[in-house]
Amino acid sequence: MPMNTKFKKKILIEGTIQLLSGLRIGGTSSAMSIGGIDNIIVRNPLDNKPYIPGSSLKGKLRSLIELREGTLGGPSGGNVQHGPSQDPSRLSCKVFGLAADKDNRPQPSRVIVRDGMLLTPDNQFLGCDVPYAEVKTEVVIDRITAAANPRLMERVPAGTEFSLQMVVNIWDADTDETEKEIVQTLFNALLLLQDDYLGGSGSRGYGHVKIFIHSLKCRSAEYYKREGATPEEEYPLLNIPEAL
Repeated sequence: MPMNTKFKKKILIEGTIQLLSGLRIGGTSSAMSIGGIDNIIVRNPLDNKPYIPGSSLKGKLRSLIELREGTLGGPSGGNVQHGPSQDPSRLSCKVFGLAADKDNRPQPSRVIVRDGMLLTPDNQFLGCDVPYAEVKTEVVIDRITAAANPRLMERVPAGTEFSLQMVVNIWDADTDETEKEIVQTLFNALLLLQDDYLGGSGSRGYGHVKIFIHSLKCRSAEYYKREGATPEEEYPLLNIPEAL
């Protein structure tokens, strides 16, 4: 991205993530008791409610686009041997950004993904094993001795809904085709997500989701000027259905 790039507009996307199967995005516990749950979900420490971290959703969307395009990258730190693509010309880097390295300048992410906050009313969880979640028992069987090794998995139950909020930044240097490509790529990633999974243990049935888009609006740079601010506008849907 050129250093003199100016902000042109923001595209605001709002919707709902509905769970069609149990969801587990792991959290941490500083005090695990004997006989307690082995794998807990991430929760807001202020009210104990589960949420979908924006980092988890954004990372999954990016990886789905990279898998579709066949553009998985190389090592990206730690023990990750196949991380995000490091080629600034790739579609995933254009949309989701690129960290600086010895070969490339940083490329800011076009997409802001908010944490998905719980929308389902509290009274819908009254029958849950633990607050806002179910406890699923999984058993590992020793192939030789047939001994069972059970473990307890915490999941947000099917039917739960979370908010979906994303913001797409468009620069003044972007052509109409570039803008369309960026927005369409993001929605294509949401379509891919519906036929994949969110969170962990997806191959065992976890994390099947349905995405609903309720609002798609545009705010120009003028909107953010206090004097004579322009109202937000409806954004054209392109090839995007209202419910994915």
